[in-house]
Amino acid sequence: MEYDPDIVKGVGPHQWLFERLLAGLAASEKRAKGAYSIGIEEEYFLSNSRTKLAAVTTPDVLFANAKAATEGRVDREFLQAQVEAATPPYASMREARAELQYIRRTLATLASEHDLSVLACGTHPTARWQDAAQSEHERYSRIMDDLQMIGTRNMLCGMHVHVELPDPDRRVEVMCRMIPYLPLFLALSTSSPFWQGRATGLRGYRLAAYDELPRTGIPELFSTSEAFDAYVAALVASGVMRDSSYIWWMIRPSVKYPTLELRAPDCCTRLDDTIAIAALFRVLARHLDQNPRGNQELDAVSRAIAQENKWRAQRYGVGGTFVGREGAIPVGEFLEQVLAMTAEDAEALGCVADVAHCRTIAANGTSADAQLAVFEAKEAEAGTDAALLAVSDWIAENTIAT
Repeated sequence: MEYDPDIVKGVGPHQWLFERLLAGLAASEKRAKGAYSIGIEEEYFLSNSRTKLAAVTTPDVLFANAKAATEGRVDREFLQAQVEAATPPYASMREARAELQYIRRTLATLASEHDLSVLACGTHPTARWQDAAQSEHERYSRIMDDLQMIGTRNMLCGMHVHVELPDPDRRVEVMCRMIPYLPLFLALSTSSPFWQGRATGLRGYRLAAYDELPRTGIPELFSTSEAFDAYVAALVASGVMRDSSYIWWMIRPSVKYPTLELRAPDCCTRLDDTIAIAALFRVLARHLDQNPRGNQELDAVSRAIAQENKWRAQRYGVGGTFVGREGAIPVGEFLEQVLAMTAEDAEALGCVADVAHCRTIAANGTSADAQLAVFEAKEAEAGTDAALLAVSDWIAENTIAT
C-alpha cells in the first residue's frame, strides 16, 4: 500500500514538524516515561462529503497517505467506513490534545481528496449496517467469522484511554475499584442518539448495540490479577479467544501495553470533550492507585448498581440521575463529588483545567444533546432526511473545529 507523495506533501513531514513545534512537541515523539502517562485512541466514520452517507468501501491510498502524514498514527478499523487514530503515550494533556487536533485535521484534509468527510461520533446518523464491508485483516476476519451478523452490525465508534500505572500488576485491582465511575465516563461522552436514520430515544445507543458482542459491559469483580489470569487462561485453553485482547469490557488491562484501558466512552465529536474525559480517567486512575483502600468494599450490590447506572447513562446522558445507596443523585452532582475527591490528583498531573471542562459538558450537554437539538430544529422546517443531513454536517464541522 503506497502513499501519494504529491498529496501528502501539503500535510506531510514539513507541516507535521511545524504543527508539533508550535505545540511544543518533538518532531518524533519518544515514549513518555513516568507514572500515569496517557495515550488516546479515537475511532471515526468516513462519509460522502455531499450526502454524508457512510462510505461502504474506502480507498487504500487514503490510509497510506494518512499513515505517511501522521507517522503511523492512523489505520483502518474493523469496518471500511471506520478509521482508528492513536496517539503515543504523553506526560501532559496539552501534548495529547495537540496530537489529536493535528490527526483530525490532517485526516479530514486527506479524506477530502476522495470526497469523504470525517465524523467523530459513537453512531453514524444514517449508516446502514447491512451495507457495511469488513476491512481486510486476519484478526478482523477471525472476529467476523466468530460474530457473524453481529460483527457486521458493529457500525460503532468509541474512544479508548490508556493510563500507565507505576505497577502494572495492580491494573486488575484498580480496574475493579473503577467500576462505579464507568457510567459517568459514558454519560459525559454520549454521541450516539441515532441508529440507521432514526432517533433511538437514547443519548448513547452505541453500547446498547455493542453489548450484542460477547465479553462486553462492566467487568466481573476480579479482586486479584491471579483471578483475572485464570479467567483468561480458561477461555484461551477452550479455544474461545487467542488472548485477552478479545475481552471488550468497558475497561480492561491492555494486553498490548502496560496500561489500564478505558473503553466506555463514545467517540466525542468535540476535541475539548475528549481531552476532559481522558483527563478525568487519568486523575481517577492515579487516585485509586495512590489510595488502595478506596472502593475496596465493592461487592455484588455495587456492581449491580453500576450496571443500572450504565443503562441510565445510555438513556439520559448528563441530564439523568444515577442510583445511589441512599437515593438518586444527578449526574452533575456525582461529577462534583468525583472532582472534589480527585482535586489533589488533578493538581499533581497538571490536569485541573482539563477535568474542569467536564462541568461544561454536564451543564451544556454532550454531542448527543447537540445533535438532537439540530435534528429537532431542522425536522420542523424541512423533514427527517434534511434534519439527519444537518446533524451529519454539524458532526463533520465540529470534528475539526478548534
